[in-house]
Amino acid sequence: METSLNNQKIKHLETLLQKDLGRLSDEEMKILVSMSISRILVDNSLDDTRQKTTFGERIADKIAEFGGSWTFIISFGLFIAVWISVNVWLLLNKGFDPYPFILLNLLLSCLAALQAPVIMMSQNRQEQKDRARAKSDYEINLRAELEIRLLHEKLDYVIHKLETKK
Repeated sequence: METSLNNQKIKHLETLLQKDLGRLSDEEMKILVSMSISRILVDNSLDDTRQKTTFGERIADKIAEFGGSWTFIISFGLFIAVWISVNVWLLLNKGFDPYPFILLNLLLSCLAALQAPVIMMSQNRQEQKDRARAKSDYEINLRAELEIRLLHEKLDYVIHKLETKK
């Protein structure tokens, strides 16, 4: 009896979804199947992405995390200030990199050339995580919406029955 009722519920939800969305995707069918067997839909897809990272990806994430921090900005600002101070004032403009600081310019260019791809790699990984999170959120929201619709229909049915008995 319970299986038959469950199958009817899923068929009803399927027709509701088809009416609203048209053709059902594999994701929507997966949600309907999970509802039919009363299985929890939430998975730890973020844990999967964390476990599948390579050594290079972890390094890229750490470098991008440090490169986008106030610690990096302040320490690099201090480094540049010390570099300029040493070459202009301490060594009386006869330092290892006198004004216009060509060596410092080369160093900054190399840093930018290395940091840009590392940041892009980290952003790509973050995009993958965001995509997995959005997919999970969509599945959860759709399932919740379907459950709420069913509850509304049940309430409407109960209200209708109560009104007809009066």
